[in-house]
Amino acid sequence: MDELVNKLIRKHKTNDPFAIAHNINISIRYADLGNHTRGIYHRTLRRRFIILHNQLSPEWQRFICAHELGHDRLHKGINRFFIDEHSFFQAGKYERQANRFAVHLLTASDSLDPNECVQQFLQRNHIPEEVYPFYY
Repeated sequence: MDELVNKLIRKHKTNDPFAIAHNINISIRYADLGNHTRGIYHRTLRRRFIILHNQLSPEWQRFICAHELGHDRLHKGINRFFIDEHSFFQAGKYERQANRFAVHLLTASDSLDPNECVQQFLQRNHIPEEVYPFYY
């Protein structure tokens, strides 16, 4: 996964998920997604969309955009809604992979400073505390 992240950053010269999404023609939209959904990746025909909950903080919007970009890069052709409704496969595996992708994308242009713990490093990179475990 680190190789995929590094290749993406080299190609687009940024680790900003919004800029990368724009460069690869993924439209970003904002909507009220209710209390339990922070973002959605949707592909229909040849058009791709990331829909972000419009009530999220900028920190969370950035993370969720990176997470949904992870679905685009890692899980081509897999639809979470299909998995939930038509199979016994747990989507949790894909969500964990997308979270790990997001954390690594958002921290790839930085490194731990001497005498800095991982939590300080992640906080400095504006990673939401709930997803710290996906750094490892």
